[in-house]
Amino acid sequence: MKLPQFYLDDVILRALREDISYIDVTGDYLLDEDAVSHAVFLSKDTGVLAGIDAAERVFTLLDDRCTFTVHKKDGDRIQKGDIIAELDGPTVSLLKGERTALNLLQHMSGIATATRKCVDAVTGTRAVIVETRKTLPGLRALQKYAVVAGGGRNHRFNLSDAAMLKDNHIDAYGSLTAAVEALRARAGHMLKIEVETRTLDELDEALAVGADIIMLDNMDCDTMREAVRRTAGRARLEASGNITEENIRAVAETGVDIISLGALTHSVKCFDISMRIA
Repeated sequence: MKLPQFYLDDVILRALREDISYIDVTGDYLLDEDAVSHAVFLSKDTGVLAGIDAAERVFTLLDDRCTFTVHKKDGDRIQKGDIIAELDGPTVSLLKGERTALNLLQHMSGIATATRKCVDAVTGTRAVIVETRKTLPGLRALQKYAVVAGGGRNHRFNLSDAAMLKDNHIDAYGSLTAAVEALRARAGHMLKIEVETRTLDELDEALAVGADIIMLDNMDCDTMREAVRRTAGRARLEASGNITEENIRAVAETGVDIISLGALTHSVKCFDISMRIA
């Protein structure tokens, strides 16, 4: 998976404009513009790397004299003390790009690391780990890319990808069955329909109307296990809500196909990486 260059450049340029505006009053006033330096990106924790291409692009967009040597690639497991990359270039440009590059790299690596923990926790079951649309504005593709780097898969990218009837859609329309039938009557043949269910009765209704994917929202493991039995492969089942590092294995062992976690993107801890000027 590789993000389009125009998207990556747009995110980085917006971040640089936010951080630099028009001048770096520390570096530009303090340092000789011809001074050059060597620096390293150093891992200060153990986890999974994501965002190294974005970090490199920060420096090459700032100054095409910057060069970047990558030692660890996205998806690699990294250990505390590992040198992730080395870079050379004008000192003032290295310092201008440091914070923006690290912001992206630390955030994306945090997502990849959290995802890998979940993926490892459900190894041996049929469940796959996905994120949700609970992403930071403007960073959705970067965050979803980081989930893939961590071994997870992607849920829908936006509202145009698939139809998801959540509780508010169903309550607003009147009934689950009527809402699915109305959607199917208007939608193109490529559109899949997912329905959020809160009870086994709602599950039965979603199965009867032929939903493609059924979300089991905030159900306990016994209820999800019964949902898997009743479904018997007629639809894909997605577990969501109140899923933690402590219970994710038990959720996976119910037999669900998908486990979605908003926490992978909306509240993940940044991975600790520093840039050191040699």
